[in-house]
Amino acid sequence: MNAHEKISYVEFPAKDIQKTKTFFTDAFGWSFEDFGPDYISFSNQGIDGGFFKADLCSTTNNGAALVVLYSKDLETTQDKIEKANGVIVKEIFPFPGGRRFHFTEPSGNEFAVWSE
Repeated sequence: MNAHEKISYVEFPAKDIQKTKTFFTDAFGWSFEDFGPDYISFSNQGIDGGFFKADLCSTTNNGAALVVLYSKDLETTQDKIEKANGVIVKEIFPFPGGRRFHFTEPSGNEFAVWSE
């Protein structure tokens, strides 16, 4: 549902659209709609969005916003990410409110996963 002046959609760069699509499908069961060779979109994942073909990537080291996913079982989610060729860039650590880790997907974009 779109809400007036609320975040509605998010887009990420992707060096390799197919590898990014395969990663999120394998790790999280996401499904995508293809819009030609340079754009894919996803929906029903907490927020809708897409990946566009670009040579850049989104990481906290270069000042990008960090998208954080939630997991009921942090270790199981980390294992799924690693099996899908994601790279853990910050191991599980405590923070106020829970624990989390950071990972990059095959196009180099950084995400985090947290749990209580």
